[in-house]
Amino acid sequence: MPNDTPQTPAQTPEGDRIAKVLSRAGVASRREAERMIELGQVAVNGKIITSPALNVGPRDRITVDGEPIGQPEPARLWLYYKPEGLVTSNSDEKGRDTIFDHLPEDLPRVMSIGRLDLNSEGLLLLTNDGGLKRKLELPSTGWLRKYRVRVKGNPTEPDLEPLRRGITVEGEKFQPMIVVLDRIQGANAWLTIGLREGKNREIRRAMFAINLTVNRLIRVSYGPFRLGEMVPGDVEEVKGRVLRDQLGQRELPEDAVAPAPRAKGPRPANPRPSTARPSGDRPAPSTDARPTGPRIVKPGAKPSPKPGARAAATPDAKPAASRGKFAPKSGSKPGEKSGGRAFASAAIDAPASRSTKPPSKSWAKAAPKPGGKPNGSRNGPTAGAGKPSARPAKPANPRPKRP
Repeated sequence: MPNDTPQTPAQTPEGDRIAKVLSRAGVASRREAERMIELGQVAVNGKIITSPALNVGPRDRITVDGEPIGQPEPARLWLYYKPEGLVTSNSDEKGRDTIFDHLPEDLPRVMSIGRLDLNSEGLLLLTNDGGLKRKLELPSTGWLRKYRVRVKGNPTEPDLEPLRRGITVEGEKFQPMIVVLDRIQGANAWLTIGLREGKNREIRRAMFAINLTVNRLIRVSYGPFRLGEMVPGDVEEVKGRVLRDQLGQRELPEDAVAPAPRAKGPRPANPRPSTARPSGDRPAPSTDARPTGPRIVKPGAKPSPKPGARAAATPDAKPAASRGKFAPKSGSKPGEKSGGRAFASAAIDAPASRSTKPPSKSWAKAAPKPGGKPNGSRNGPTAGAGKPSARPAKPANPRPKRP
């Protein structure tokens, strides 16, 4: 018999699923939130719910264990050094202490990213965002987790090879591990192991399969985050900028990129008169110093009487000295390529004092040709004492004596 009753189209309920809202509020992950709902720990508008198939909106009042949940906060991340002997869970059926029993009181409601077993210690990530927790736990994220492992026994490299190829334990396939034998210490050995997945007691079970017993296990890193100098019980929050960078978010706020130009500011502010130039400019004295360099090195050439040649070379000597392999060494020989033609200003001060002696001897030999004794023989050594401004007067005024 046909049903003549008109059917109304199904309406999509407004809002988000209750488990998603709890996860965004930092109460728990979606899966844990669903479990809490089934246990009757969640109430909406004063009524306890037992099914996660419920959408809620901004006006609904949600409580967990009688306490209202807060508004969704920005995702935050903390590094926690889990001590040995604590359970990584919200509660323990055996009554053992959990990590949440020992966290600082001012820490908001957080959840762990992954877990460490009871007898393991080291780096554990905590977050207030369920979406971030799920993302970092996925194997597709590909973050490497490194452990320092002490085993009883003296394994050899062939003994560890099955772990590097991938081992099957009790029908469960483990992915290849990064295994480095660090050192043998008495009856024990220290290893460094890297994993990209986190199965239950994976390292301990894999070691037991090759006849090694783990007696200490420390997680030292989780992706880009390191344990560093933290001690058991320490909690450190990751800065928002670092978190965005590591999660691949390219967009940074203005305050995150503002310090970049300030980092380069102090360099030109240093009290170095010779380098008082705009940042990034190459020294321009190479064009001015090239014509003056050959005049000083060659004794037969007539030096320029312009006093500005010396003044122009003075501010250029130190910038050339700060250019690594192009910098002239003190006491370098005139024939060495310390300054070169590209940095001829650097050769003005160093070779000048050594190149003045040959000109004084050549003038002394050239003076008898006209037949007289030049006065420059007395002033020659004085002119060669490293003062280029006094040298141009010698070849210009020979003062020969006629017979």
